[in-house]
Amino acid sequence: MTGPVEERPGTGAPTEGTPSEGAPTEGGGQRRSGLRNPDKAVRGLGAGTLALEALVLLLAIQPIRVVGGDLSGAAIAAIVTLAVACMALAGQMKRAWAWHAGTVLQGLLLLSGLLHWSLFALGVMFALVWAYALHVRRVIRG
Repeated sequence: MTGPVEERPGTGAPTEGTPSEGAPTEGGGQRRSGLRNPDKAVRGLGAGTLALEALVLLLAIQPIRVVGGDLSGAAIAAIVTLAVACMALAGQMKRAWAWHAGTVLQGLLLLSGLLHWSLFALGVMFALVWAYALHVRRVIRG
């Protein structure tokens, strides 16, 4: 035995360790995620996702110019603007509105695909990553 023994609801059978999934914790009616600070972990996930997106966007400029062909000045300006917005939002992830703004940012990246097809491809990839980050946030925070 490694932890306290509890009785499983409805069966009368004892279980070891932490409360079962969905069981209330000492402080409230929410289940425990197993993380010491779930909110901080979720903020880190969002900030890391946005910081990685900014880095990929900036590093993608030259390969897009070389391989993808005609990259206009408007497309480069859109990439740099989106990267700066990603970094600014990464620093604001403790605020609830930043998650909504991050979702809007993914939509803007998809729309920038009108300037160059490769930006649409990047937009699809990062929209999927962002959707997964939102899913993890929902699972951890409840």
